[in-house]
Formats: sequence, structure tokens, C-alpha cells
Amino acid sequence: MLDPKIQEMLAEFEREGLPQINTLPVGEARRLSREAVEQFARPKKLHLVRNILAEIGTARIPVRVYVPREQNGLPALVYYHGGGWVVGDLDTADTLCRSIALASDCVVFSVDYRLAPENKFPTPLEDSFRTAKWIAKNGFGKYADVSRLAVGGDSAGGNLAAAACLKARGNNDQFISYQLLICPVTNHSFDTESYRNYADGYLLTMKDMEWFWNHYLQESKDGENPYASPLLANLHSLPPAHVITAEYDPLRDEGEMYARQLSEAHVPTKMTRYDSMIHCFTDYPELKQTTQVVEEIAEELRRVFRAA
Repeated sequence: MLDPKIQEMLAEFEREGLPQINTLPVGEARRLSREAVEQFARPKKLHLVRNILAEIGTARIPVRVYVPREQNGLPALVYYHGGGWVVGDLDTADTLCRSIALASDCVVFSVDYRLAPENKFPTPLEDSFRTAKWIAKNGFGKYADVSRLAVGGDSAGGNLAAAACLKARGNNDQFISYQLLICPVTNHSFDTESYRNYADGYLLTMKDMEWFWNHYLQESKDGENPYASPLLANLHSLPPAHVITAEYDPLRDEGEMYARQLSEAHVPTKMTRYDSMIHCFTDYPELKQTTQVVEEIAEELRRVFRAA
């Protein structure tokens, strides 16, 4: 069953008259999304948090760096926030990035890629990939050992992390050692069982996802591009993956299909479903399942980085 705390939260949102994001202008959707996440923020103290700029051609991409402790040569995770490529920013990902940095003992680089619809596909992906490559080259002083570098993200950020790995393989770039995909978008399609069962009533709706995709893609046929829909790609020779899904998430099935196809392509893959949870439950740090998933993520990252 749906977790009681999630039920209470959804009921409170309904009492407050929280509008569906697909009914809002983009600017209002961004404001509402930021406010919704910030009311649950529980930022933890780290040794150092610093905002920097990655110079990517003519663009300067904001990056927030999280250093958990005073230590040279910590491994690195490049993280992409969720928000359907349209909403979200460094602040909405702040609490989760702090928690992952502390628990996994790695330097987290949170990337503020340019958003749609002002910057449609493939610009957010290009920003994400090229910023990860810039980080792999430049690091962050003494703190980060970028020879041990993973990419990760939630929702649309998980889509960008998966596509960045595809792009790195296509360019014969081998700087990414691991991919962390939390409730990822993997396919421009709405025909799975989880979409049918959880299309409405569980915070993220099918209409929301249609709204996000319509803002992200220049035209519908772009959804057939494997860099937009990684589930359509040949998945051989990709970095090991950890795919996390939630039971009451419309995106659950496509995320789990992606994990299975990675495994079938002989990519070492761990897949974990969090029962009773909704899409991107990791935004809510007061949930015991969020603590559990951060601990699981940290354990996997530490294992991969030790092996590297």
C-alpha cells in the first residue's frame, strides 16, 4: 500500500489546492516546484560547499560543489537534478546532494544545465555531457580524484545521466565509471502498466509528463532519438548502473525495463524498487525510505569507487 506519510502529504497538497504543474505557465511552474521542495529541505553541514562556473564553449554552466570533509583525492559524482527538463535547479537538489556527499564520502558536482523550453533537446543533454567532461578535466582543486567519476540524477536528471553515458560511449570517451539513475525517464512513451495504473493521483501525472516532453522536444519525432529515449538505444559497453524505482510512479516500468536491458547487454546493473513510494520520493528527507535509499546509494558508490 501507499506509505501513510505519502498519503498524508498528498492529502495536504489536495487541501491546499496545489495545482497540477501541466496547467501552469513555465515561470509559475518553476516557482511552485522550488517552493514545494524547499519546504521539505533539510540541509546538512559539509566541509565545503562552493558555486563555480564550468566554461562550455560560449556557455557558462553553474555547478555547485559539495565536499564532505577535509580530505584530498575523494571520488566524484556529477549529479543532474530532476524537473522534467523544465523546472528544478541547484537549490531543489541541494538537500539530496548534501546527503549523498556525506553518506558516500565523495565530492558531488551538481549541474545547473539550461532548461527547456528556452533550450530544447539536445541542449540540456549537451550541457550535461560537456560539463561532466569539463569536471573530469578540471576537477576541484585537491579535493576530487576525477579518475573515479560517476554520473547520476533523478527523473529527467536520470535521463540525462543515462544519455551522457551513451554519448560518452559514442565519442569513445571513457571518463565515466558508473551511472546512478533514480526514477529515470527512459522512453518517450506512455503505454506501460505503471502509466495506466498511476496516471493520476500520485503527484507526478501522465499529463505532467506529456507537458514536460512537449516542452523538451523540438518535435515529437525527437522522442525516437536514443539520446532522448535511452531505452531505444543499444546498451552494450556502458558503465555499470544502479537503477532505483518507486512502486507508485508512472515511470516505474520504463526504469525497470531499462535496468533489464542493461543487464541483457551484459552491463553490471543493480535494480531496486522502493515499494509504497511515489516518484522521486528522495525529495522528502523526512521519509525513512529516503534515508534508506541514500544509504544504499552510498554503499554502492563506495563499492564502485573502491574497485576503481
